Amino acid sequence: MVSIGDVARAAGVSRSTASYALSGKRAISPEVRQRVDEVVKDLGYTPNAGARALATSQTMVLGLLAQFYEDEFAPAMLQYILGVSDTARELGYDILLMTEADGARALQRVTRARMVDGVVLLNVAEDDERLPVLRQAPQPGALIGLPADSSGLDVFDLDFPEAGRMMVDHLWALGHRDLLLVSPPEHVVERGGAYVWRLRDAAVEQAQRRGVALQTISADSRQPAVGRSLVAALDQYPATTGLLVHNEAAAAALPPVLHTRGLEVPRDLSVIGRYSDEFARTFSLPFSSIESAPDRLGQMAVRQLVRRIESQEGRDEPHVVRFISPELVDRGSTAGPR
Repeated sequence: MVSIGDVARAAGVSRSTASYALSGKRAISPEVRQRVDEVVKDLGYTPNAGARALATSQTMVLGLLAQFYEDEFAPAMLQYILGVSDTARELGYDILLMTEADGARALQRVTRARMVDGVVLLNVAEDDERLPVLRQAPQPGALIGLPADSSGLDVFDLDFPEAGRMMVDHLWALGHRDLLLVSPPEHVVERGGAYVWRLRDAAVEQAQRRGVALQTISADSRQPAVGRSLVAALDQYPATTGLLVHNEAAAAALPPVLHTRGLEVPRDLSVIGRYSDEFARTFSLPFSSIESAPDRLGQMAVRQLVRRIESQEGRDEPHVVRFISPELVDRGSTAGPR
């Protein structure tokens, strides 16, 4: 097995210089750092995690807490996980993924044992039981999702209220006056999924302000129930000319539903979704959408977390709440009503 001593000899530097070049703990000239990096690649050297942890008091591991609920669409959650893990790997950290139902206990276990240097939370509820544990932990934490109380933590999220207003305004400007908003299942709301009502309430208020009739429903997140939800909603509100889809499973199920009913987009129905561009490509969705930016949110959360881990300046700065402004990706699925 290749050791740090082997790397140092091949690079023509001392063992400590090779170690500093890899850890970044001290200033090393670019020439030496490049030479060490080339030797590491040539020899296939991998730092020993245990030895590194003893030497630096760091594990170089980030904890990622995510739960896969039956009433949420798993492919959408995976995009947030990839955004976090890809950025962590880029910055030299591994990911410890925890999906236990008892997230507070899992978080307490890994932080007390110092198995991780920091923690990212997904599926953040309005009153999330994991937050008191994370605030008491010695490691810093970052949230992807806005809770009711964000004190002591860094928070990153899409501006869901502005997304709701943007969806309504786009269709209103085209002349639509009868809209239907499809939200996630009601169970998501009941367990504190604030992003659901943050978008919905803002959309309802904006529709009232614009003089637009906006109906709202909660659709399932699994087939075939989600397809039945869409069919029932279109039957219940036949005057609908514009559809706002804040439910990834519903967006994926919508094309066959429209085809079966003989409806064409945007001739018969204008559609705007809320999901990522990658999600649209994965499911071949032709609908315009508000970009949910899971990759950007993952990058922002991890970079802020690593900043707090690795620098005194980062540890001392005030905690932040940052929102990504919604952007409409036009795929040609909206037009004036017939």
